[in-house]
Amino acid sequence: MQIHFTCTMCGNCCHNLRLPLSVEEAMQWLDRGGDVHMFSEAIPWTVEPAVDDRQAQYKRARSFPGVSGELPVRVIVTIVASFDGPCPYLQADLRCGAYDARPNVCRIYPAEINPFVEMTPDLKSCPPDAWSAEKPALVKQGQIVDSVTAALIADSRAAAIRNVAVKERLCANLDISIASLANEGFVSLALPRGEFLRELRRAYHAKPQPVPTRSWLIVSNRNGTIDTLRSINANAEVHTETSHAVDYIAFFGTGQ
Repeated sequence: MQIHFTCTMCGNCCHNLRLPLSVEEAMQWLDRGGDVHMFSEAIPWTVEPAVDDRQAQYKRARSFPGVSGELPVRVIVTIVASFDGPCPYLQADLRCGAYDARPNVCRIYPAEINPFVEMTPDLKSCPPDAWSAEKPALVKQGQIVDSVTAALIADSRAAAIRNVAVKERLCANLDISIASLANEGFVSLALPRGEFLRELRRAYHAKPQPVPTRSWLIVSNRNGTIDTLRSINANAEVHTETSHAVDYIAFFGTGQ
């Protein structure tokens, strides 16, 4: 498969986003006055994956260990720049007002950072003329051919691994121990901008040391999920706005 692409500066990709950021980018975003949320999700992890299970090893490298009741889990924390409507840096002429300091995910778009997610033009917000055959090739035989984009993807993947220990310390420092079940949704936590920046810096600059394995509550909006988790002695509850001081972003409808 070959994909051709050139940005048309339509601005469609700069609205209503939760942009995944590295810890370093999140601190810069907060320092410039932006808002960030922290997403947490837990993956049941009863056995270690085979060395050649690339997808499981990818998730393992980007997560830290925990327990939920008697269930071993791996916890993935994602820090996202959060905004509804246009990006705060999108100018009236649709140029980026923070172009030289924009996050890697913006520089990489429409390519994917996750190697297990296929880049599908139909799922992108770019107009049809951005993909016309006379545009430069972006993907050939499933591989990114633009060297700058490929390097940025490699950098983002490395940062995700490098930042795991920082995120684990951040959760411990803030006493955060609530997550969604992976692939069902996200638990989303928002802190005041100044507090979030202070705690990120504290975790980022802390001397590396082991963090004790912590106990996590898994929440879901689906009763069937909670019943299944409890049947294997996991600590799980149905999420409600009154019982948990976090937001829950569901991938599926409420109930079973």
